[in-house]
Amino acid sequence: MTSSIKDLFTHNRAWAAQMELEKPGFFTSLVKQQTPKYMWIGCSDSRVPANQITGLEPGEVFVHRNVANIVVHSDLNALSAIQFAVERLKVKDIMVVGHYGCSGVQAALEGARIGLADNWIRHIQDVRHRHRQMLDSLPDAVRANALCDINVIEQVVNVSVSTVMVDAWARGQDVTVHGWAFGVHDGLLQDLQMSVGKPATMDGLYRKAIDRVWDIWAKKTEV
Repeated sequence: MTSSIKDLFTHNRAWAAQMELEKPGFFTSLVKQQTPKYMWIGCSDSRVPANQITGLEPGEVFVHRNVANIVVHSDLNALSAIQFAVERLKVKDIMVVGHYGCSGVQAALEGARIGLADNWIRHIQDVRHRHRQMLDSLPDAVRANALCDINVIEQVVNVSVSTVMVDAWARGQDVTVHGWAFGVHDGLLQDLQMSVGKPATMDGLYRKAIDRVWDIWAKKTEV
């Protein structure tokens, strides 16, 4: 059932009352400075809410979202959010989270034209071209899912080589960048085995993670 704008205010008041009933003083404590341990870089898709998926309360995860969870070095919005999370909030873990059934990934795979968003989706098309041989070897049924995983892995690399992370690790800050994928069809998170805690480990992790993606999706097509 579709809600109206007025309904959203009604739902908000009911939610606030329920939260205060279940956890007296919840909003009083929420007013204090946020001290999240986690940053979530995810897709803007409305089916992928960071807090609910991870079971975290408001104030426990710092969130940045955009179409298809892309991080590029010209995007000052994303880089500013990462810098704020790392340097100001001192988060311990940054999760780059894609999801299966992502419209942005599917559009990049198909080469679909949308409009202004084509310039953004182009970043995923570049990922597709970089891994064309692997993707072309997979059946159509799983190719988009494989590209979703690969895109996450590539974005973990982009975060890891950003000046924000290079500087953080250079000063010895304890922060790790992870790559995950979320299944809209089953509600489960998948660890893509791409967790970078220092620059020296990135290349080896990248090669293993990409090989693992091909292995997993190739096996899913075997009879």
